[in-house]
Amino acid sequence: MKYKSVFDIIGPIMVGPSSSHTAGAARIGRVARKLFGKQPKRAEITFYGSFAKTYKGHGSDVATVAGILDFDTSDLRLKNSLVIAEKAGMEVSLTTSEILTEHPNTARIKLSDDQATIEVVGVSIGGGKIEVLEVNGFTLQLGFDSPTMLVLHEDRFGMIAAVAKVLTQHRINVGLMEVSRHDRGSRALMAIETDAPVSVEVLEEIRQIPYVFDVSLLSLN
Repeated sequence: MKYKSVFDIIGPIMVGPSSSHTAGAARIGRVARKLFGKQPKRAEITFYGSFAKTYKGHGSDVATVAGILDFDTSDLRLKNSLVIAEKAGMEVSLTTSEILTEHPNTARIKLSDDQATIEVVGVSIGGGKIEVLEVNGFTLQLGFDSPTMLVLHEDRFGMIAAVAKVLTQHRINVGLMEVSRHDRGSRALMAIETDAPVSVEVLEEIRQIPYVFDVSLLSLN
């Protein structure tokens, strides 16, 4: 992970105490919330490694729930997020795991209601920065610092070209693209970081491409 400036190392404007264990945890929770698209009825959080050992002292639990409530890292409501979630009718369960993970600050978040479920695995890499490594079983490596479009589609030839054609027509430059699939010929997830915001009209145009199941856009900035 390359830092763009010294402020990436110092960390964001935030409610403390830790940029990695508090701000990072909040950002992972907020990615999960934005991908889910609404306030969930249930939030199941599992901490691994350093998160599991120090989450109480560093407030990683309240920070993650604050993110799930769509609070920013600087939102003063962060410290009361568990109470706010309970009043909002959101059921929160938190567990820790001794399973060894590649990164010590790892969280798995499962959000659900009666209609939908999403599961996200993210790591806090320092300075408030995060990387999302998994979305519903699709392997990725995304920071969501730039506008990021997720395209769920059938795994077949021509899909990348079809999406790229739409972006080219609207003069939208691609900074990074990743494609992950469960099995050959099954569903695949295309993740595209762009240099400029993608309009609702462009998202709808991509959504109309044959064999595209869903399109979403997310940015934490």
